[in-house]
Amino acid sequence: MNTHKEKLSLLTEMISFAKADRAIKDSEYSFLVQVANHLGVDKETFDALFHKKVEQVVPRSESGRILQFHRLVLLMNIDQEQTVSEIERLHNIGLRFGLPQTAIDQVLKVMHDYPNKVVPPHVLIDIFKAHYN
Repeated sequence: MNTHKEKLSLLTEMISFAKADRAIKDSEYSFLVQVANHLGVDKETFDALFHKKVEQVVPRSESGRILQFHRLVLLMNIDQEQTVSEIERLHNIGLRFGLPQTAIDQVLKVMHDYPNKVVPPHVLIDIFKAHYN
């Protein structure tokens, strides 16, 4: 699993992504708190990340990068609004993670085929598997 430093970096990136449209909605904040809890980061540490800079660390494992990309897709769709800016930013994060551009594009396309644009994990994994074979 990720080190504490990596976990804080993942959360910081998600917070930054949520702030892209200027305000974090309650639904986005709740989702972020759930991710922090899942990662074992206490609420006080999590809340401090809104005001503190943390070194960005790209997840080492391919599966870790895909998981973080999936979290960001979920976060983007929490409020049922996707801006061109959010989609471009998510696309660029995927590329920075070294994920295949065609897989990123496919995920961003198929998300519209699912209720609330929530791509099931097995679908996401299958998309990335297909691009690595």
